[in-house]
Amino acid sequence: MARPHTANPHGHVQPHSFDLQTIPVTEQTVEELAAEAIGVTLETTPGITATAIAYRSEQHARAVRAAMARQQLTNYELVPEVVAALEFAQSTGDIRGISSLVVYDLGSSGLSVSVVDTQTREIRHSERTSDISGDYLDSLIREQQIASGRIAHPPDAAGLATLDGLCREAKEQLSTNTAVALPSEQGLVLLAQENFESLIMLAIESSARMARDVITRSDRPVHGVLAIGGCARIPLVARVLERWMGVPVIVPESPETVVARGAALLARPVQPEVPVSPVLDAELSPAWLSAPPARRKREISGAVLTVSALAVVAAIGLGLGYGPQVLQRDSHNEGSPTVPTTSAPRTTTLDPQIAVAPTTPTESAVESVAAPPPRRATTEPPPPPAPGPNTIVVPGLPPIVVPTIPPEVFPFPPPPAR
Repeated sequence: MARPHTANPHGHVQPHSFDLQTIPVTEQTVEELAAEAIGVTLETTPGITATAIAYRSEQHARAVRAAMARQQLTNYELVPEVVAALEFAQSTGDIRGISSLVVYDLGSSGLSVSVVDTQTREIRHSERTSDISGDYLDSLIREQQIASGRIAHPPDAAGLATLDGLCREAKEQLSTNTAVALPSEQGLVLLAQENFESLIMLAIESSARMARDVITRSDRPVHGVLAIGGCARIPLVARVLERWMGVPVIVPESPETVVARGAALLARPVQPEVPVSPVLDAELSPAWLSAPPARRKREISGAVLTVSALAVVAAIGLGLGYGPQVLQRDSHNEGSPTVPTTSAPRTTTLDPQIAVAPTTPTESAVESVAAPPPRRATTEPPPPPAPGPNTIVVPGLPPIVVPTIPPEVFPFPPPPAR
């Protein structure tokens, strides 16, 4: 991770004014470890207003977004590694006057080669391989030390990892020293720089051949090579690249942190949320939101889920309330809803002619339901019935007609004659 210091009085960030922190990768993925480290840094350093993360590919970018989402971090942006490296090199003036550049990035996990237009920052062509890497160079040292007889082969995976760490340290020291001797439980790691260069020469030449092929496939001439990554510290790398490319090779200071520092220079704050007045927030917020800021985000998320669940339950309740009628109507699209045959007969004292009489055993089901008369188009009340023997007149009330049941529709047969 890299963090630029405060800008100078002219408003420009000093290119080499950075706080650098390296975190070793253990069993966690790089994306998860980076997200956790950024989260801790933002909590412990409140003055940081912008965060940028360099990514290598779209797949890598998706993994970073997922890891940052799990840490509930949103104020960040993603920038391509090549663009970040180009930003830093332009800020230092190392590539001044170079319009087309090869970015040669040899790190612990692999080699990336890209042809970039420095004016438009367009990546003309890019390729990556894991066959050539810093880990591969470490394995060459390990096998050479075991073959020499000075180092015993580790008995388990833990011992092998320890030996690889020593070989990595020897490689790094040989970048500035002519020889290195590192003791270990299995013996002494002893290597001279001349032997080291002869050991890795074939791999470095293969990487230079790959870089030249990338330039050819980009169909664009280049005017310089920017060598970055931890392995760019090895003096042999710059010499081989210059011999194969025929153009100047630029190795920045601390080439393994160029991408991180370039990303820090490109960091821009994401649009912040509109601040709410504490007094207004206290008046408008319900009691369950009156919690410490550290826990408010999780509690709000839980409340949103609860409200969503209640909305689903309400929708299901409405569906159950209207369900039988809707289903019955949809199953008879040609006409009106069917009246169940088990319904009780409907009677009225205002329209005795629509009363339903009980059916006898010989009557059909169709005859048991009398059709209602057509409704009048006028809205005037119906005329009062003529006085008759079944009419009861009460002063102040409309006449009441008492219906009679015909004797021939008596529901039970008469008793047999004795």
